[in-house]
Amino acid sequence: MLDIVGKKYYFFGLSLLVIIPGLIAIALWGFPLAIDFTGGSLLQIKFNSGTAPSSTQVIQIFSQFGFLDSQVQTSGSDTLIIRSKAMDNSVQTNIVQAMQKQFNTTITVQSFNSVGPAIGQEVTQQAGVAVAAAAVLITLYITYAFRGVPNAFRYGVSAVIAMIHDILVVVGVEALFGHFLHWEADALFLTALLTVIGFSVHDTIVVYDRIRENANIYRRIPYETLVNHSIVQTLVRSINTQLTVLITLLALALFGGVTIRHFVVILLIGVFSGTYSSIFNAASILVVWENKEWKNWFRRDKSEVLA
Repeated sequence: MLDIVGKKYYFFGLSLLVIIPGLIAIALWGFPLAIDFTGGSLLQIKFNSGTAPSSTQVIQIFSQFGFLDSQVQTSGSDTLIIRSKAMDNSVQTNIVQAMQKQFNTTITVQSFNSVGPAIGQEVTQQAGVAVAAAAVLITLYITYAFRGVPNAFRYGVSAVIAMIHDILVVVGVEALFGHFLHWEADALFLTALLTVIGFSVHDTIVVYDRIRENANIYRRIPYETLVNHSIVQTLVRSINTQLTVLITLLALALFGGVTIRHFVVILLIGVFSGTYSSIFNAASILVVWENKEWKNWFRRDKSEVLA
């Protein structure tokens, strides 16, 4: 039998190795929030002449209209994405007309989104409340669902800890993508994050339910053996279930187009992380809690002391 629980600290360590780079990226470069959360305007334009002007020239035109902190990102040779403070449609039209006159070319506005600072702050707060509410409700639901099992509250808390693992993985990866690929966390990112939470908890409950069933059958075996046996029994089901989702998401990431690639890639990483945490972390946390292993984390073995 696979000894997954016996090697739990190796799996915990692997999780830390994945999470820490993302946390370092957030500390160094910050988290790349889109205008959905920060407020501002995002203008994507295409220069029909075939070549876009330099970023400096575009920033100068925006400065003439009072937008001194604009940022310009290229997307191909003829397309620019400009982020600035919030503006209305009339100001955006005047800026585009000024650029057409300055650069003697026609410009196609591919997209324009503007969110006020107050709205952006409200969306950020609501996003935090949504994640926190999901954690609380999941804890309460699992505690109620496993009320017939001793220490049912542990199941709810352990599931939320595994869920937080997945959130940290997704947020850390987004921070790295934000720095190297210039991706930004928008409303679709929040949608992907909440979807990942659902997938993670769903698979964790499957493992926990098998632990509950086996607890009524194998009453005399050690708890650690019981949990490991339950994980192994559900291993193939968990992998097969999540693999179908991963294959679909991979196909969308490769062939679904640029507009949904960010969303799909984040969802792909999150679902993979959720599968990992459900198998290798969630149930093992129950064993650590049951055995109170944290009491021995910093103690030397007695044989070492006698030697």
